[in-house]
Amino acid sequence: MEDCIFCKIIAGEVPAKKIHEDEEIIAFEDINPQAPVHVLVIPKKHIATLNDLGKEDLDLMGRMAMAAVHVAKLKGIEDSGYRLVTNCLAGAGQAVFHIHTHVLGGRQMNWPPG
Repeated sequence: MEDCIFCKIIAGEVPAKKIHEDEEIIAFEDINPQAPVHVLVIPKKHIATLNDLGKEDLDLMGRMAMAAVHVAKLKGIEDSGYRLVTNCLAGAGQAVFHIHTHVLGGRQMNWPPG
């Protein structure tokens, strides 16, 4: 998508502090962190929302989860705990319409989240 900021990051048109990258997934620091560790994990395939996932994306979503675990290890929060958040649509807080998972940690997480 030509106007998608995440697609521009994937294409190298917009800079990002990358934490992890492989053939299908990229993870980078959030520019507006909500915790000491706040990394976004996104697929390189543009999928606007969770509602747009198809059966063909099952493996991709598993790879995203594994990439999030890898990020937690790289950032040193795998033992202290971390939260994964994926919002779907604006009413849930999705601001960029390219699916992504937030990896949050480095502080005590409250519940309910808000």
